[in-house]
Amino acid sequence: MTLNKVTAQILDLLKQNNAWFETFEHEPVRTSEEAAKIRKGYTLEQGAKALITKIKIPNSENKFIMLVIPGNLKFEGNKVKKLLGAKDIRFATEDEVLKITDGVQPGGVPPFGELFNLEVIADPILLENEKIIFNAGDRGFSIGMLAANYIKIVNPRVESIV
Repeated sequence: MTLNKVTAQILDLLKQNNAWFETFEHEPVRTSEEAAKIRKGYTLEQGAKALITKIKIPNSENKFIMLVIPGNLKFEGNKVKKLLGAKDIRFATEDEVLKITDGVQPGGVPPFGELFNLEVIADPILLENEKIIFNAGDRGFSIGMLAANYIKIVNPRVESIV
């Protein structure tokens, strides 16, 4: 398999930080539920769902941020709005995701927001898992890694958002 640019960047980051990880090539999947069915040894709760959202903050420019939550949960819009002082929040459109990520399809976006100049907010429930897993820039390629290494490498803002 030829790796795309984003997948290669993530693997390089993991290697540079001496992080334990394992990779999985599989049929392309878009949802956390589809992914959980084919990722042996991992649960839906360990899936790191990376959501690019657009927020509107009064008297400020609108901006995109990445929310990272367990695959079995949804984020609470009101919690995120209160946390960020936002007036409104919505999912990025497919075109916006493609533009922000330089071509990564929704469902393949990894929880490494810094690769796309996005602030990352991760829910602590996900990070309670010893290992997490996510699509790594491609709907057919996943990486499992230690949550502790994810925190060290990505340094997300950890807040309750589910």
